[in-house]
Amino acid sequence: MVVIDRGKCIGCGLCAADCPAEKLTVTDGKAVYTPGCIQCGHCVAVCPRAAVSIPEYDMADVEEYDRETFTVDPENFLHAVKFRRSIRNYREEAISREVLERILEAGRYTATAKNRQACRFIVLQEELPAFREYLWSQMPELAEEMKKTAPHYSMMFKFMYRRQRKDPKDDPLFFNAPACIFIAADNPLDGGLAAANIENMAVAEGAGVLYSGYIQRITEGWKPLKEWLGTGDTPVACCMLIGYPAVAYKRTAPRKKADIIWR
Repeated sequence: MVVIDRGKCIGCGLCAADCPAEKLTVTDGKAVYTPGCIQCGHCVAVCPRAAVSIPEYDMADVEEYDRETFTVDPENFLHAVKFRRSIRNYREEAISREVLERILEAGRYTATAKNRQACRFIVLQEELPAFREYLWSQMPELAEEMKKTAPHYSMMFKFMYRRQRKDPKDDPLFFNAPACIFIAADNPLDGGLAAANIENMAVAEGAGVLYSGYIQRITEGWKPLKEWLGTGDTPVACCMLIGYPAVAYKRTAPRKKADIIWR
């Protein structure tokens, strides 16, 4: 539920005007909450007197707005977007738990459909070698099964399997990434948006990522791997390899002209 501190509330109506579920009104000069909202937190964020709280959430986690620290320079942000690269060569350096927690905070704060906040983040670092070996051991059976529905992927995965087994150091799926983040979400858009914010934060921490559609498809399509991860019935929306890049890029890469329709 949403709690209104009537001693602090000045009845300005900002929370009611900004409530997407229209569950707040102003009565007798005070904000009044009607049960059934989506707990998006807009009322907490917009209140000029900090009179609104949602006890179910960690209110100590709420930060006051400060233009100096909460505004990103547009040119710097665009440069960061243009400069990002998919990393396929990583240093043999683990990412600390503290850094990973900050990176995942960017995923936790990502907007979700109906504010469900239903993304699950599975971080493999210590157990990544075990998962990697288990995945490769399952590859022949998976590839054979995929003959029925996706013959192209079946052939590709068989080729990858032979290549990896011939030289275990030549891993065409995991490369040499020290960690991997899976995002499970019923709504794939929720997982994708969270992944984008996670990548931006990873880059800010000096790390880099590679979105692996192959690993995501393999994991989502093979029940034993999903059971190993513990995602239950929730679809695996995204897989990201993550680590500190072993290669330094000197400039942005060229792109085609944007396909934009101005109306």
